[in-house]
Amino acid sequence: MHIDIISVLPELLASPFEHSIMKRAQDKGLLTVAVHHLRKWAVNEYGQVDDYQYGGGAGMVMMCEPLVSAITELSANRQFDAIIYVTPDGKTLNQRMANTLSLKENLLIICGHYKGIDERIRQKYVTLEISIGDYVLSGGELAAAVLVDSIGRLLPGVLNDETSALTDSFQDNLLAPPVYTRPVDFEGMKVPEVLMSGNHAKIEEWRYEQALQRTKDRRPDLLTD
Repeated sequence: MHIDIISVLPELLASPFEHSIMKRAQDKGLLTVAVHHLRKWAVNEYGQVDDYQYGGGAGMVMMCEPLVSAITELSANRQFDAIIYVTPDGKTLNQRMANTLSLKENLLIICGHYKGIDERIRQKYVTLEISIGDYVLSGGELAAAVLVDSIGRLLPGVLNDETSALTDSFQDNLLAPPVYTRPVDFEGMKVPEVLMSGNHAKIEEWRYEQALQRTKDRRPDLLTD
């Protein structure tokens, strides 16, 4: 999979992709993430990519011309399965969406900044708008990092044990069950005996029951989707 990201602050995206699972995915050649500085396509020698908003009001707006130039140039190199704008008013990211996007080959992500991007870009070029939650960040870079991580870890071969992702929270509209490791007895709290029984059928039954109960207690809305 190849992911291009357009940003006015590309340095914010360096660390998330240089460590842990995302680094492993890239080292294995399973994922390529290319971050592009929007100022490369600035409208003048001063690096301008934003301007005042029509109608007045606080905050600048990212201009049409730099974004169109960036999208056009990047699209000449590959056909994007989706052009994504990360924005608080987009569709909320969930596991089902991450699963779907992990099956794509080429994605382009636009990181908003200031008051966002000109609405005409959203209307003409953006094909999918995604939010990572009902709150506002200083820019779209952190949201883009979350999105890429949620997708990249699902690519076949990225995780050492591919079945691990299948038991993550939300995969079956259930939260993950409790997990334990050594010691067996920690401050009087013991690991459930079933997990040490060696009876895999009983263990799976216990895990399902725990996952179901945890979902009922904490996220009952998932059971009605």
